[in-house]
Amino acid sequence: MSSNPVAETVASLMPRAREELTELVAFRSVADFDQFPRSESEGAARWVADALAAEGFEDVALLDTPDGTQSVYGYLPGPAGAKTVLLYAHYDVQPPLDEAAWTTPPFELTERDGRWYGRGAADCKGGLIMHLLALRALKANGGVPVGVKVIAEGSEEMGTGGLERYAEEHPELLEADTIVIGDAGNFRVGLPTVTSTLRGMTLVRLRVDTLAGNLHSGQFGGAAPDALAALIRVLDSLRAEDGSTTVEGLSGGADWEGLQYEEEQFRQDAKVLDGVELIGSGSVADRIWARPAVTVIGIDCPPVVGATPSVQASARALISLRVPPGADAGAATKLLQAHLEAHTPWGARVSIEQVGQGQPFRADTTSPAYQAMAAAMAVAYPGQEMQYAGQGGSIPLCNTLAALYPRAEILLIGLSEPEAQIHAVNESVSPEELERLSVAEALFLRNYAAS
Repeated sequence: MSSNPVAETVASLMPRAREELTELVAFRSVADFDQFPRSESEGAARWVADALAAEGFEDVALLDTPDGTQSVYGYLPGPAGAKTVLLYAHYDVQPPLDEAAWTTPPFELTERDGRWYGRGAADCKGGLIMHLLALRALKANGGVPVGVKVIAEGSEEMGTGGLERYAEEHPELLEADTIVIGDAGNFRVGLPTVTSTLRGMTLVRLRVDTLAGNLHSGQFGGAAPDALAALIRVLDSLRAEDGSTTVEGLSGGADWEGLQYEEEQFRQDAKVLDGVELIGSGSVADRIWARPAVTVIGIDCPPVVGATPSVQASARALISLRVPPGADAGAATKLLQAHLEAHTPWGARVSIEQVGQGQPFRADTTSPAYQAMAAAMAVAYPGQEMQYAGQGGSIPLCNTLAALYPRAEILLIGLSEPEAQIHAVNESVSPEELERLSVAEALFLRNYAAS
């Protein structure tokens, strides 16, 4: 990075950033209190609150949200008449999955091959550190030129919507001219990227019942309707021959106009096995950013070990449908439910329960905030131009904020590039990305204040 006072300050703060991320990663802050102690999430929330207070934030508060988790809020006043920017990240994390599969312990930040490994290092505890670094760099170089609100969510990964409900009940709290969501990522390390669209999602639980109880497969198999076979058939109806999603009445989506995702690079990032084909049609960017995608994320049926020769009376599945920008998640849910009912064979009884939903999101990339970010990223990443990418995942809070503050500009940046392996074992963050994005955010705040 060129000799820029802000960049030099951020570089000097990186050892402290690593110490702080080490402390934050050590909290097992999974917002599933059946599996992980509530005290771990509360400890992480207090850590964030203390960090904001130490930076001079006012009104620092642990907000008890309706889903039983805490979000952390603080306000740093700006100069008279200055704009207000809301900085978002979340301190809760995904479960570590198989801890034995991690090369180093998931809740101990460990440096290896130039990256820092640990659950939440990129998603999204690193995002909180990024915000702190940007603000410290500005304070050391003339001051923070805007009013800053920080909100750190405690249950983003669970999708239980506590902060969304809280924001709707207290609409003045998070009001801002621009919102920076620090929970996305560059398209690849070293390529500065803003995420301009998000797919929405709906999550439904499907249950199929055919018999009063399991039956001996020799005595009754062949005539007795098998609930597991019925479930398999209805799930198969959700895909065309090429694997693309087919929910009756749901649009197949659009073509992606921005940054393209080369198929070989995607195969490498997704770790697709040799000889296995990708599913769907169109470009990879079309498929993962602009079109619907159904995934069966769980099935309740007998495990192979210990199974008995029985015709199954009942079977369940948990189905996720990613909804492309431009579609309505509520309407997509109704179409999915109707499709599942229509394709359940043999008159089997079917029950469908919705367990989660979030709307898709599309940003206005022509706004002054995007121009301010493009200029900032050009300095933080010399020789690179800011790219626009989509994200296949969902951040329901984006839509809540967009609805509450229709005049606010929303930008999505962050540390979750493909090598970070977020949600998987061996999640990691690139310290170079943390440094460059902190510089970019600091310069963005300065550019935006002047715009």
